Amino acid sequence: MDFWKRAQELKDEITQNRRHIHQSAEVGLNLPNTKAFVMEKLREYGLKPTECGHGVTATLGKPGKTLLLRADMDALPMPEESGEPFACPTGETAHACGHDMHTAMLLTAAKMLKENEDALCGTVKLMFQPAEETFEGAHDMLENGLLENPPVDAALAYHVAAGKSPVGFVMYNDSGVMMASVDGFEITVHGHGSHGANPNLAIDPINVGVHIHLALQELIARESDPTKTCVLTIGQFMAGTAANIIPDTAVLRGTIRTNDKKARALLVRRMRETAERTAAVYNATVEIRTLSEVCPLVCDKSVTDDMLRYMGALNIPNFTPYGGISATGSEDFALVAERVPSAMMYLGAGYMDERGQYTAHNPKVVFNEGVLPIGAACMAHCAVEWLKENA
Repeated sequence: MDFWKRAQELKDEITQNRRHIHQSAEVGLNLPNTKAFVMEKLREYGLKPTECGHGVTATLGKPGKTLLLRADMDALPMPEESGEPFACPTGETAHACGHDMHTAMLLTAAKMLKENEDALCGTVKLMFQPAEETFEGAHDMLENGLLENPPVDAALAYHVAAGKSPVGFVMYNDSGVMMASVDGFEITVHGHGSHGANPNLAIDPINVGVHIHLALQELIARESDPTKTCVLTIGQFMAGTAANIIPDTAVLRGTIRTNDKKARALLVRRMRETAERTAAVYNATVEIRTLSEVCPLVCDKSVTDDMLRYMGALNIPNFTPYGGISATGSEDFALVAERVPSAMMYLGAGYMDERGQYTAHNPKVVFNEGVLPIGAACMAHCAVEWLKENA
């Protein structure tokens, strides 16, 4: 089958699926409407989907090597200001990272593979996962046997890139860390509240939290290896109910990102020590909770090079591979790549006009739907060719 030609024939269907998912954006582990839609479509295409943890999986083909194809399904808890007529109407959730695109592409890839199932020299396993944004979904599915029955030999995933990344661009890394690790944390500062007019009678958790925030920044400035990528960000600081009340507690939530195992271990350990010791200086205590733990995403060179070769044979217009990509963003597909040889690539889905000024996680981001048949064709074609060469 000419998957590129077939994907173009199915462009209206891919687009319709994408817009349905986009309009019904859901967040986190529990995605009842999105999951039901995915399972309904898979059945319509002739597959037999099953639940895997909070996600969905299905297999097709015949016994042999197994290639996993992955898409994430969750959105972000934010308003949408894209101006698209199919924007999510709730005003509270938005597919501002493109996961609706990923799901639509994998659905169409599944349809085409089912149409061409006799040509498969092994098994294709589909992974539709929730909660990538909270770094829970891949872990959830792995714990529920994703890589078993049948055992997975390799995996492939794509992520669309908005902004000024034109359709046809393919960005990858086959020789190092493609995306950083992520360690999310929550620091609850326990102090002692009082009237705002009598700070001497309080242990002010806001004051303690401010000093913890400042001290944590020094871990990057003075303790991290400057040749490594190291980021420590506090994204939430919550405390108090009124201007004249010193509260009992304050909460800081943040994230650590690195591209190096030693740097990661150092920062996680020193974050805890710094928070505890800084609080002790001001007679407060802290409670530290881990929110997420995901290793850096390292793609397998052999699998990545093979997938790029297969993609190049599709004769996609403006196909332009661009290597050496490394980002401080994180991906829980890294947990799959840690266990089986894997490839993940960015597919250009942006615009070169004014629509390209907004990137992922911006409420105004707009994704170019011209990438949809490209992603679907690449997934299906790569699966057929990889299984053929590794039979």
